[in-house]
Amino acid sequence: MKQRAPTNPTGGVNGTVAGEKRRIRCAIYTRKSSEEGLDQEYNSLDAQRDAGEAYVASQKNEGWVCLPDRYDDGGFSGGSMERPSLEQLLRDIEAGKIDCVVVYKVDRLSRSLLDFARIMEAFDRKGVSFVSVTQQFNTTSSMGRLTLNILLSFAQFEREIIGERIRDKVAAQKRRGKWAGGVPVLGYDVDRSGGSPRLVINAKEAARVREIFQMYLDKGSLQPVVTELTRRGWPNKRRITRKGAAKGGRPFDRATLYAFLTNPILIGKIVHKDQVYDGEHEAIVESTVFERVQSQMRENGRTGGKEVRNKYGALLRGLLRCKVCDSAMTHSFYGKDGRFYRYYRCVKAIKSGSDTCPARTLPGAEIERIVVNEIRSLGEDRDLLDRVLAETRTCLDQESASLQRERDELKASLKRLERDLQSLVADASPATDVTAKLANAHGRITNSRQRLGEVEARLAEMDATAISRDEARKALKEFDGVWANLSPREQARVLKLIFTTVEYDADAATVAVTFRPTGIAALCRGKLQEVA
Repeated sequence: MKQRAPTNPTGGVNGTVAGEKRRIRCAIYTRKSSEEGLDQEYNSLDAQRDAGEAYVASQKNEGWVCLPDRYDDGGFSGGSMERPSLEQLLRDIEAGKIDCVVVYKVDRLSRSLLDFARIMEAFDRKGVSFVSVTQQFNTTSSMGRLTLNILLSFAQFEREIIGERIRDKVAAQKRRGKWAGGVPVLGYDVDRSGGSPRLVINAKEAARVREIFQMYLDKGSLQPVVTELTRRGWPNKRRITRKGAAKGGRPFDRATLYAFLTNPILIGKIVHKDQVYDGEHEAIVESTVFERVQSQMRENGRTGGKEVRNKYGALLRGLLRCKVCDSAMTHSFYGKDGRFYRYYRCVKAIKSGSDTCPARTLPGAEIERIVVNEIRSLGEDRDLLDRVLAETRTCLDQESASLQRERDELKASLKRLERDLQSLVADASPATDVTAKLANAHGRITNSRQRLGEVEARLAEMDATAISRDEARKALKEFDGVWANLSPREQARVLKLIFTTVEYDADAATVAVTFRPTGIAALCRGKLQEVA
């Protein structure tokens, strides 16, 4: 005997009255990038929600109802998926609690094309539609989906334009000496009472700043200062965010102390990229003291430590190799009767015994003098100079030709990519989702343009490195004067610039050097002091 299917006493199926529209549960999502104004009784998030509720109410006859849950992200960027209310929204969608998501504008949900594509995939898996109130479309229609993809592409483009405007504004502010925001350095606080924020001196911290500078001059290197600051319990800048959270206040280390001691803000300057401008704020450290510290650091090297490791003049460290066994030769020294003796030894001979390599211990000063004389001999030996310059030109020409080919290929590739992008937009049909393809095309174009800029910059640099014999001989005549004024650390750096390798052949008792083409160009252009 057959049983009849159960019917609803109201005449509908699953609790729906016959002829009644299905109930569509709508979640309203709101977002504001900054926290400014959120403490007001009626703020931007409230305005967005009111617009969403009004739109849902206008669709009441279609069965739309507004869920009471609030999904508000105040103070969160649309360029990131890490937003608490967005994460909760996606969890509720996965749980089947939502049928439609309503926003004021598309970019409230996301400003990133790729992130938006991921969100839409999550919506599609659960059959959730998406509506933008002010842009009058929804994803229940194929045309709405196509329009959405194109609009979001322009939203990302607009975001990039806004970023450029912000960078231009920051550059203009800094040129006028204004503080452009960020974390203040130790010694300053931020005064936000005026029309624009500005740096003001924190008297207690300023006294500590001056003492740190004097401490470095007294001790002569970074590590003793770091140790003393740790002993005294003097941390770096500590600040309280607008949310009341404590930030910073970490102990100094060598890296943070170096950055602090070289910060021109402390002498009343504002830096933008490589340019330094007079700032509106007062200086804490006198310019003479600041310059003494910079001079000490230059003398010590970039690490800020005294040249203990190289104070005996290991000029060939990292350059000298043993030709017989193709091993590096390391620098060592020993003291006797108050005198120090420097020498180089084959690493293989040290590790495996002297019988494994015929290379004997080389007197340090003697081998270094031979190598430096190779540079001097360039100016005296016309044939040698011509040969080295010819090799330099050959290497540079080969690199230039390779870069020119790459430049031409990049330009052709860019034209193809731009044509493909135009075709992608023009040929897109309502039934296709072009989001991922648009993102991929934009990314490839951006990467190609960036690489093209690097290649053209290198080619321009190489055009300026053509050296004549007369220029080279003139520069080499001045070599001794420059060399004598360099510290051992600087001399070692110059040798690494000029030579790629220095080989000692113990069997033939000879030393062979290989000149670096770019190093020869720097040498002949008189740029050794800049490099050093």
